[in-house]
Amino acid sequence: MRHTPLRRSRSGCKLLVMVATANALLACSKAPSRTAAADASRPVPQASTQSVAPIDWSGVDSAAGRPGVAQPGDVHRFNFPRSDLHVTVGGVPVKPALALGGWVAMKQAGPNEAIATGDLVLSEREVGPVFRKLRDGGVEPTALHNHLLNESPRVLYLHVHARGDPMKIASVVRAAVALTATPAPVPPGSRTLAGPMLDTTALGVALGQAGKLNGVVYQVSVPRAEDIRDGGTPIPPAMGLGTSLNFQPTTAGKAVATGDFVLIGTEVDPVIEALASHGISITALHSHMLTEEPRLFFLHFWGNGDAAALAKGLRAALDRMNIKRTQAGATHVSG
Repeated sequence: MRHTPLRRSRSGCKLLVMVATANALLACSKAPSRTAAADASRPVPQASTQSVAPIDWSGVDSAAGRPGVAQPGDVHRFNFPRSDLHVTVGGVPVKPALALGGWVAMKQAGPNEAIATGDLVLSEREVGPVFRKLRDGGVEPTALHNHLLNESPRVLYLHVHARGDPMKIASVVRAAVALTATPAPVPPGSRTLAGPMLDTTALGVALGQAGKLNGVVYQVSVPRAEDIRDGGTPIPPAMGLGTSLNFQPTTAGKAVATGDFVLIGTEVDPVIEALASHGISITALHSHMLTEEPRLFFLHFWGNGDAAALAKGLRAALDRMNIKRTQAGATHVSG
């Protein structure tokens, strides 16, 4: 019997071709290509971990003509106390640490770049020359106003801002301060304490905030709870954004108190009400900066009387603000 070979239909041939092609593609997908294998063997580029070189603050100190002081938040601060200005308010001599402490603070903002803020205490005749010298050097005045009322002689406060080479900023500030009668810096620990002293422990507890002694003046700085930025750069409280509460003893148990509250708009009226209800006077309300976020207002005050009562009034105002809470206490710092 003769066997007849089987015939494959066209459709069958197509099916076999499709199966073969699919198997070939599957095999190719399982085997890594030479290119893929080569790529896998190459080291993966790592992101650069090189950090920005820190500013040489000793060089900036030389440019400023006086030593700076390290502050929290990587801030480098230069102090310009006006011990040459013999200012009185209502017969009370105002010590530099109470309300005559000029300063400029810097913080690194990039490679060999710093952001600076400051507050220079000036007599009326010094304002014009200092203003021009700062502007000519690229340091921007941002506010000019009073902080006190009925002081004699009159003093004005010039707030400044700059961003750039810290050596240049320090040199410009030095040249501007040289146009004033600001004394040369006094070595730390050279001051002697005289006169009545405050019960700083009781004041710290009453305020609910830790403070420090600067000579006989008890100073408390209270940071806000939220972050503050200027031009996108974080600005620490040590660059003038902490509520400042200063007490200077007059007689046993009594003091004058002054400083400023750093407020957002909705806090201004409640704080004014709290202070007024405790017999503390408002002496100024204004801005110190131009492009800060959130927008801030600086409320200056003056009180004269029982130190504990003044602390109670200031605490009532603090309770109406969004502040960081710290444990009360006090340390002694000369300078």
